[in-house]
Amino acid sequence: MVDEPNTPQAGPERVFPLPRPEADPRFTVGLLLDVTQVLARHGYPADQATGHDLANLRQALFGFLYAPQTADGGEDS
Repeated sequence: MVDEPNTPQAGPERVFPLPRPEADPRFTVGLLLDVTQVLARHGYPADQATGHDLANLRQALFGFLYAPQTADGGEDS
């Protein structure tokens, strides 16, 4: 048997990050609270989260959902 080079398997295209919107009515405090409730159901102490914790979670969620913005105001590809 001939050794084949290690080539990554082609998989489905990524869905996230989405293009960064001017505003997205789906990205609400309600979404953040829903995420904290899911974390709490899985045993994380999200019900004890402070304002700083929630701000960090909001930033992390935003960073996952939306493409980063470049210095010139465009999107990073």
